[in-house]
Amino acid sequence: MKFRIIAAASAAFAFSIAAPTHAAPNFAAEIPNIPGKSLIANEVNYGPGEASPAHTHGPSAFIYAYVISGAIESKVNDGETRIYRAGESFSEPPGAMHWICRNASKTDPAKFLAVFVVDTNAKMKMTPIQ
Repeated sequence: MKFRIIAAASAAFAFSIAAPTHAAPNFAAEIPNIPGKSLIANEVNYGPGEASPAHTHGPSAFIYAYVISGAIESKVNDGETRIYRAGESFSEPPGAMHWICRNASKTDPAKFLAVFVVDTNAKMKMTPIQ
């Protein structure tokens, strides 16, 4: 039952982001040795020039992002704007403001894996920053 709740929340999250293409979560499960926490992994695909709006993922979401292919331009909180290439990674602490997240190329696609550690009962959503 809990896995179905996590899977449904993950699917809602995956489809709540407009610009990049998302599939259903690649993985979603409670973390057995950390009660109340779950791990969710989503593959994020950006077409040439695609971007997500400035956003946050909520107070419990710790996010690790690994670039699979292409190049992702990212700015989290007050950090520097950086371009991460295939094989590189970045993270977002809980409650972070993700000001820039986009494909750094206007001609080639880019893909990254976003791995979330979240409160199991948290509503997974990307909230645009106004």
